[in-house]
Amino acid sequence: MTKTVTNTWLSALLGTSLVATLITPALAEEPASAEAPFITLASTTSTENSGLFDDILPQFKEASGIDVHVVAVGTGQAFEMARRGDADSLLVHDKTAEESFVAEGYATQRDDVMYNDFVLIGPKDDPADVHSAQSATDALARIADSEAPFASRGDDSGTNRAELRLWEAAGIQPHGEWYRELGSGMGATLNTAAAMDAYTLSDRATWVSFDNRQNLELLYAGDEALFNQYGSLLMSPDKYPHLKHDLAAQWHQWLLSDEGQQAIADFRVKGEQLFFPNAATNK
Repeated sequence: MTKTVTNTWLSALLGTSLVATLITPALAEEPASAEAPFITLASTTSTENSGLFDDILPQFKEASGIDVHVVAVGTGQAFEMARRGDADSLLVHDKTAEESFVAEGYATQRDDVMYNDFVLIGPKDDPADVHSAQSATDALARIADSEAPFASRGDDSGTNRAELRLWEAAGIQPHGEWYRELGSGMGATLNTAAAMDAYTLSDRATWVSFDNRQNLELLYAGDEALFNQYGSLLMSPDKYPHLKHDLAAQWHQWLLSDEGQQAIADFRVKGEQLFFPNAATNK
């Protein structure tokens, strides 16, 4: 009704032929183009914060025509999201939990996609002498003994789970005013650590991408216990028939393909490779 009234008013003012010239192209453009097919991916803050997805998702869309809508949360939250049936695919970094997720029937397949490592970050003056540690557990023991401030993500993320496993391996149950559980993502935790001159455990990708370092430095890395594996999971069609399994399978296979693996390998921040492809381990 509004369009009819408007057109009549314009005709009276401008003349019928001119109105037709003005309106016809606009009406021709009204129907919206069909939205590109998409999947919802539950993944980690490290893959998002590092800029990896900004780099590789356009390449996947060009190859497949599929958009990937990323929900970047801690690994624990990503699992919960997937359990509810709210994600078509998962890309996370807690291999033990991922294998359990498959065994429990939530997913049908899990494959190694890429890896990097965790690093211990702390203040330049290093009051706990972490840079002299002989192992990751020794580094944590030095922090606990000195009661130097430690900022823990405390968010059930893959990084937080790795940190808690390291404390357990060191035979330490961290507690007290020196140990701060933040319940925040990696970038926010690094910001807090910078403000507090505190130690923290970070994935390397987020650390390299992080600019607000202030007095922080990378103080310890290289222990095999700090290995950080990422895996892609395909959700169960039986348990979640409403999900976009065909589209998710295309994403999963692209990640494992030569093209996807090369895209991961080519991603750089400040000239440094942040993720290393390892789909060959699945063959």
